[in-house]
Amino acid sequence: MTNNAIIEVTNMRKSFGKLEVLKDVSFRIAPSEVVAVIGPSGSGKSTMLRSLAHLEEVNGGSIRIGNEELVHNGVYPSGGKIKEITSRMGMVFQHFNLFPHLTVRANLELAPKLMKKYSAEEIRSKASSLLEKVGLQDKGDVYPSNLSGGQKQRVAIARALMMSPEIMLFDEPTSALDPELTGEVLQVMRQLADEQMTMIVVTHEMSFAREVADRVMFMADGEFIESGTPEQLFGSPQHERTKAFLNRVL
Repeated sequence: MTNNAIIEVTNMRKSFGKLEVLKDVSFRIAPSEVVAVIGPSGSGKSTMLRSLAHLEEVNGGSIRIGNEELVHNGVYPSGGKIKEITSRMGMVFQHFNLFPHLTVRANLELAPKLMKKYSAEEIRSKASSLLEKVGLQDKGDVYPSNLSGGQKQRVAIARALMMSPEIMLFDEPTSALDPELTGEVLQVMRQLADEQMTMIVVTHEMSFAREVADRVMFMADGEFIESGTPEQLFGSPQHERTKAFLNRVL
């Protein structure tokens, strides 16, 4: 990969007490690349993703987003620098994390209003166009409790896009959904991939990893064991751990 990686992680380590969750993790993501991260539960996939968004602080290693260091050898910058760097990323969680007391539109408009990033007119217009993008233009005045799980997740994606992120992080975005609702969320994610959005997707959806990802990275026991194109990884995995995992899930 060329030097213009939009994300570069070097020797990242993270422990919770004595439990080592990430062991010397290093990888690079190119602009517009869609990377699927697969692996057994408890292998550190979500912790890795949350560390990129500074929802977890790492114990060692470096993370560079664009040309800015989010953390260097385990040391974070002071002041508002972290917020500035992480604002380039949008994150979508397994359980939606919508505000139940706010309408769908208000959920979308909250962050840009707080950050004073756009004018009120721009915020309203952006919210409308994003609701249309995810197929929920008629749901702006509805509260999250009146939506299906798939609709909630599409609202969560639209909300993450409100801040015009350069990178989208997805943490098991369909694992809380019924199979018939999974498709509508994956459809929105496919569209983002087609639009050249840089995406890291932690997922159990092997069909999505196979069809949409440029690269698939297999994680086990807190480290990346193997990585390659979907054809390589699914077609002829090199590592025994990868083979064993794929035999179980495919």
